[in-house]
Amino acid sequence: MPHKFQMPQKYIDRMVERLGREHVQETLETDKTALVVVDMQNYFMDESQLAGCPVGQTIVDNVNRIADVVRQTGGMVIWLQNFIPDHSTETWKTAHERYSPKNQEVRLKSMKPGTWPFEFWPTLDIREEDHQIIKRRYSAFIQGSSDIELILTDNGIENILICGVATNVCCDSTARDAMMLNYRTLMVADGCATFSDEEHANALIAFYTNFGDVQNTDELCARLEASNRRNVIADPAH
Repeated sequence: MPHKFQMPQKYIDRMVERLGREHVQETLETDKTALVVVDMQNYFMDESQLAGCPVGQTIVDNVNRIADVVRQTGGMVIWLQNFIPDHSTETWKTAHERYSPKNQEVRLKSMKPGTWPFEFWPTLDIREEDHQIIKRRYSAFIQGSSDIELILTDNGIENILICGVATNVCCDSTARDAMMLNYRTLMVADGCATFSDEEHANALIAFYTNFGDVQNTDELCARLEASNRRNVIADPAH
């Protein structure tokens, strides 16, 4: 099952004191919203893999549900796929140095198009109208990592919802950078996964108190649907 997480009340109180309410994003312009699903590939989800995070398998239903609601309410869905090019042993040596030579080789071989570890987890509901984007760093937004900003700009996106693995690595890096590039950003508590409850909680608390919002799947889907109804009432031709 997904990580059991509830935002500690002291951090909610801090947010209410600062902002006047619990959530920054109580409503969303749904047609300006993108769900960004981070690295839900076999390499990061199957327990046999070097970076396998089996809890990731338990969030698939939530991710698929959110993707469906985002599509139905006029937003877009983006699936990020991590790729490690051979030249990164020089251009990003600081990442490779964190692995033994044997494990460096495993990572390079696994994160290549055409290999099973590189492929998306098979039960993800990836649709033809969705976007699949290669990224080359933990964050999709750092220079040279991906072309996600071009796609978001072309589609008028202002709000980003983050799901995927791992909560405290690529999800957190991507979410923080999105906020600092002026996107309203929300991490889905039961739509992200990592290796332990502690790591998951620490990442979400830091994000909520400093960078963006944190909601669970039920909260988020209800807000998307309610926001969409208000948008339609306000603009019947929408």
